[in-house]
Amino acid sequence: MALLKFNKAELVNLSYSLKREIISTNKTGAYLNTSIVACNTRRYHGLLAVTLDRFGGDRFLLLSSLDESLVVGGKQFNLGIHCYGDIYEPRGHKYVVDFVSDPVPQITCKIGSIVFRKSFLLCPDRDQIYVKYELLEAPDSASLQIRPLLAFRNIHDLTHTNDVADGSAKPAKNGAAFRLYEAFPDLFLQFSKAPKFNADPVWYYGVTYSDEYRRGFDCKEDLLSPGIFSVNLKAGESVIVSAATGEYNPREFKKDYAAQYKLQHEEINGHDALLSCADSLITCHNGRKKINAGYSWMYTGLLRETLVSLPGLTLLTGHPEDFEEILDNLIEDNQERLFRRTTQVEAPLYLTQTLQQYIEFGADPKLVWKKYGKTLRGILESYLPGVRKEVAMHPNGLLWAQMDGVALTWMNAYINGRAVTERAGYQVETNAFWYNAIRFACEMDRKFGNGRFAKQWAPVAELVETNYLPTFWNSRLGCLADYVDNAGQHTEVRPNQLFALALEYSPVDEELFPSILRVVDNELVTARGIRTLSPRDVNYKGVYEGSQIERDLAYHNGCCWPTLLAPYVKISFKVKGQAFWKKAEWLVEGFYRDLNKHGVGAFSELYDGDPPFEPHGAISSALSTSALLLCETLLNTYKEA
Repeated sequence: MALLKFNKAELVNLSYSLKREIISTNKTGAYLNTSIVACNTRRYHGLLAVTLDRFGGDRFLLLSSLDESLVVGGKQFNLGIHCYGDIYEPRGHKYVVDFVSDPVPQITCKIGSIVFRKSFLLCPDRDQIYVKYELLEAPDSASLQIRPLLAFRNIHDLTHTNDVADGSAKPAKNGAAFRLYEAFPDLFLQFSKAPKFNADPVWYYGVTYSDEYRRGFDCKEDLLSPGIFSVNLKAGESVIVSAATGEYNPREFKKDYAAQYKLQHEEINGHDALLSCADSLITCHNGRKKINAGYSWMYTGLLRETLVSLPGLTLLTGHPEDFEEILDNLIEDNQERLFRRTTQVEAPLYLTQTLQQYIEFGADPKLVWKKYGKTLRGILESYLPGVRKEVAMHPNGLLWAQMDGVALTWMNAYINGRAVTERAGYQVETNAFWYNAIRFACEMDRKFGNGRFAKQWAPVAELVETNYLPTFWNSRLGCLADYVDNAGQHTEVRPNQLFALALEYSPVDEELFPSILRVVDNELVTARGIRTLSPRDVNYKGVYEGSQIERDLAYHNGCCWPTLLAPYVKISFKVKGQAFWKKAEWLVEGFYRDLNKHGVGAFSELYDGDPPFEPHGAISSALSTSALLLCETLLNTYKEA
């Protein structure tokens, strides 16, 4: 039985169905993303977006949609749906009676006694999507007419009518090939059954993306349709359409579709969904495995997002063999950020925690240090005075991060070029990561090195340990200051202090853990993750809605982040033991109940800080998926204890 289904009443209600998206990805970096009624509501939506090396490895949307019509008994029924301003035309959603999300997305339409189904299958190892059309029931034969709408543009951009676009068709087996612009690859549209093609290049003006409009972005574009394909179907008959960057043998489509379909895994519970999402977030473009931070608009191979999510997406999913390959590619691609300059000063230091989790999972610490010790030592040395402009160690051993107007941590939203949460000075989490990295490197050097590094850096660790609590501890509040600058402690209650407790080497006395957890429990913990700011704060914004400015104000000033559950659940179990188990289970189960929202079957980047805690951001997040996998592992560990 499929995990996620929607009924007719939900599907025809656009205020409901347009908020729910399907996302299918593959290892080449291609994706399919649209709403559950196949109406595109974002610029990122479309049936085939691919990674193109010729344009720097960005993703480009080639095929926006396929508009289907059925002609039966001389009557034409248009099954497509687009938004034009505040008008939807055609209104094909009124025929939709069923949607199933797995093992592949399937939309079923009913028109009187006619039952028609379309299924979407993105091939796992090539830039190709199959759309299978089935005329399940019909009183007479039907003509299926398909009008493709082409984009050929970067997923972040919009396209408009122009004199350069070439809407002509080139011959292809059982179909045609199109290339709107010279630098792009051909897009081959081929049918398992030979169609007729009527060339009729026409621009569709003012296609409106309602999500972009709601968020205050440019929201209208023009799409070019090169013509109409038509094919006859009898009741019980099907046809498969292939959209791909290469030409394939149409005789193999049905056989290949069946084989690819068998490889799809049906999800029956939340854990299955976690495993599926984890797999979808790992790409292998050009043979190089990387982690995509989140679909559909986030980037692949980001430093912090990869280091944080790597253990969860590989070690906890039964694919430890991917860990080092992804990490090696990340290090190779991020030399500048790791050793010279970054606007997320804590990100390079995350390598330590990533390696610690690898060792905890069972990796040989001697081999880990032999392979990655030089990299970690180089990272630590880059924080010494005179190397980086954005951050440096002070005489007290602590790291001071400051670049005027620049947000130098993961809390890096900007409004009109100004940082929302600049946090210049001593940052509570950066210095905790700094201490953990030094202590880990010293221990490993003593055990598996020559000891010279440990002898040089042990005094630095002692300096940090001596000065950390006097700098950050606030006895009146019973928690840690978020950051400290020349004006003193900034005591807004934020979750960054959790990292200081959850690290293997914590600069905080364990006797203070319960006090800090009480503050976090009382002010930051919600049913959908950890708030980024206490509601008691005057700057708190509990809803991630409205204009770009309003959303950026809320992004790190109240929104809940599921990724923050990882340190919270870990330290809560450490402090409270098995008594915390029921609450941890409640926290995780809440995300499973939300699988029919936002990204259907996926785990969102963030949530509102206020009830009812609606999901927002990237519809499938590497950070969220990894954190929930870790929380599940902790639940299993303490349940068995």
